[in-house]
Amino acid sequence: MASLLEEKLFQISSQGPPPAKDFFQLVITKDQVILTSWRISLRVESRGIPPRQFKIPHCDFLHEKMLQHEVNAVFGQRILDYTLSICQGKFDYLERLPDGILLRILSFLELKDSTLLAQVSHRFRTLCNSEGFWEQTVRNRCAGFNRDMEDIANAMGWRSTYFTFFHKKSNT
Repeated sequence: MASLLEEKLFQISSQGPPPAKDFFQLVITKDQVILTSWRISLRVESRGIPPRQFKIPHCDFLHEKMLQHEVNAVFGQRILDYTLSICQGKFDYLERLPDGILLRILSFLELKDSTLLAQVSHRFRTLCNSEGFWEQTVRNRCAGFNRDMEDIANAMGWRSTYFTFFHKKSNT
């Protein structure tokens, strides 16, 4: 399964906590945690200072409390916990699948289940509300869909087409 992962697993950037104005970037690859910081200062002696960068293997990051503290201070506890999970080998493979494959998987779910899935994350919400999802829904699940309906769906949108022509409202 690790072969499904891209080289860069996670990336986030942020300004450090006040009073400093330093800028930070955290990149997690398959093998390393890379924390880069740029000093932002108006002082003359700070000009031309190269960025500071720590590259550390996952197993070493798990024991490097000072670096963990810095990640927590800049990005927060949630990002630190996520970084530690990745370093422990706890990858979210489903979240990393390409959109086309996820849309294919979604095609096997009932619509009520896709509604629940849309509440799981921003990515799933975006996919479940996408035109691609609704096109697949209309094409695969709607009896009476024909070539003329395709033109209507392309003009007014696949989601609108589904709710206008195919969704049966229940009286409960």
